[in-house]
Amino acid sequence: MDMTQTDKVYFHLLDSIVSGRIEPGTRLREVDLSRDLGIGRGPLREAIHRLESRKLVSKIPHVGAQVIGFDLKEFIEIYQIRENLEALACELAAQNMTDEDHQQLHALLKRHADYLSANNGDAYIDQDVDLDFHFQIIQCSKNNWLIRLLCDELYHRVRMYRVQTSQFRSHPEQALLEHQQIFQALTNRDGELAALLMKRHISAARRSLEANLKTKMKGDNA
Repeated sequence: MDMTQTDKVYFHLLDSIVSGRIEPGTRLREVDLSRDLGIGRGPLREAIHRLESRKLVSKIPHVGAQVIGFDLKEFIEIYQIRENLEALACELAAQNMTDEDHQQLHALLKRHADYLSANNGDAYIDQDVDLDFHFQIIQCSKNNWLIRLLCDELYHRVRMYRVQTSQFRSHPEQALLEHQQIFQALTNRDGELAALLMKRHISAARRSLEANLKTKMKGDNA
């Protein structure tokens, strides 16, 4: 299906925001965006409204639309939700994954391993195989409500936070190992183990990032 003008602008702005090209706190000036993107104010406003519904943009009185900033409390809350809902996704995926699903997830992990091998273990955000691994498992749960909650409501917010916290991310080899362990549990159709491993995986990442972020914030305020 062909995309409308609103769709094109929405996806352009969405990608620019979650990738950090449009920085947190940036005001979205309709006059400037309309001129730069070559689009009328009506479709542009619709696109901005959609971004607002995704909680990526907020309307500030006397200011207008503005890209949301980093919020540590929200970051922690989102990761707490992920810990539990992605564990459930693993439990369901263990039951519902097809052979093709297993092959695609295995190929994704191989791509991750090949990247780390070719780049001396460097982590990376632009391609973000780590997040794609989680995304695929959620899709494999075959639970539409869970997919909507995690992939539609939270996915772009998580992507945005991952870019904003990229300087604190390390040990990509450990992340890959944990992904491989989760994949093995899914291959064995052991939903209970896969759920436990996923919850531990996300929880450990949250605790590490939370500690680093609090340390940075204390340093900034000193």
